Amino acid sequence: MALTSIAGSEAWWKAKEGPEWRPESEGHYQVTFWWRDPAGTETTSSIKHVWIYITGVTDHHQQAMPQSLTRMPGTDIWYWQTRLEAGWRGSYCLIPSDRTDDFSPQVFARTPPDRAALREGWRKLLPRAIADPLNPHSWRGGRGHPVSPLAMPGAPHQPGWDLPATAYTPATVLTWQSQRLNNRRRVWVYTTGDDHSAERPMAILLDGQFWAESMPVWPALAALTAQGLLPPAVYVLIDVIDMAHRSKELPCNPDFWLAVQQELLPQVRATTPFSDDAGRTVVAGQSFGGLSSLYAALNWPHRFGCVLSQSGSYWWPDRGGQQDGLLIEQLKRGELSAQGLRIVLEAGVREPIIFRANLALYAQLQHTQRTVFWRQVDGGHDALCWRGGLTAGLMTLWQPLTRAAQ
Repeated sequence: MALTSIAGSEAWWKAKEGPEWRPESEGHYQVTFWWRDPAGTETTSSIKHVWIYITGVTDHHQQAMPQSLTRMPGTDIWYWQTRLEAGWRGSYCLIPSDRTDDFSPQVFARTPPDRAALREGWRKLLPRAIADPLNPHSWRGGRGHPVSPLAMPGAPHQPGWDLPATAYTPATVLTWQSQRLNNRRRVWVYTTGDDHSAERPMAILLDGQFWAESMPVWPALAALTAQGLLPPAVYVLIDVIDMAHRSKELPCNPDFWLAVQQELLPQVRATTPFSDDAGRTVVAGQSFGGLSSLYAALNWPHRFGCVLSQSGSYWWPDRGGQQDGLLIEQLKRGELSAQGLRIVLEAGVREPIIFRANLALYAQLQHTQRTVFWRQVDGGHDALCWRGGLTAGLMTLWQPLTRAAQ
């Protein structure tokens, strides 16, 4: 890396706007991450490491050796370089630490590192993570810590997300008190377009609190509707309450989906009409939510006819991913059928266990179902990838409706 005499000066730092990249070879970029030590140089600062956690690159899913930025001697500059494909997109965070024992010695004893020890090290570190101070954009990821976005020049277009200033009518927030589940939660009901009839399509978005608060989806949906790329619709965003409830209710839980059908949807319909047609109804989710979306459609196809599954956890319940998950096995045995469903499956090539499970599911679905759309992305288990797949998937699943309206 070429250095100049002004490295670390105020003017040098003001010119930084997050990671920098340059073409390295055909289809690849060399990317440099920067962090400014607020305590100054190594003579005044106690910082020993600045760990970098990049989804799909240095995260625990890769079973990769932990990576730290390196201090440039005599300066407040820390930096780290890597090589990324032109189509890559992902989120990252930094974890400055004044400790030398953040990870167990087991982690560094062999390559690849011990998986359990690696996960434990990151589990302890991530609550201390920060977003990149040089990057003007950030949000709170699924694990609750702040993250920043990064996309290479060839990353796929994310429909609607490039129009964040689009005006929209705020969602209505209601409280769902479930007798069947014995709990209560928030639900956001959002409508688009001028059609207020009972024929409007409806989409259920799992992990609704994320799409309502951490990465609000409202402007993107409003923009795509105004452009005629999505039909006027009703969106029902369901809060997971907390991670304990999420882990219990989303993986193939019949009580959750019976409660949605018998309690929640009638409550929503009382004020916001929508269609009962399964072909106009989408269930969308990520990770456990992706698994849950397909589970709902396979078991209640008369109500849920369209599935948008992103990074679905089809390894469940075998976390090791050494054998096919429950839904794949049930499809193989003919206990469930996807006949008649419209399904969008998406997974990242940098989430190995989930990617393999989704490929196995896709192969199985192709035997019995023609209306299945497969999309693999150069990314990891990452909401920054999911947001584009969410809007693109809705466009794909509702394409017959938007065509009919034109």
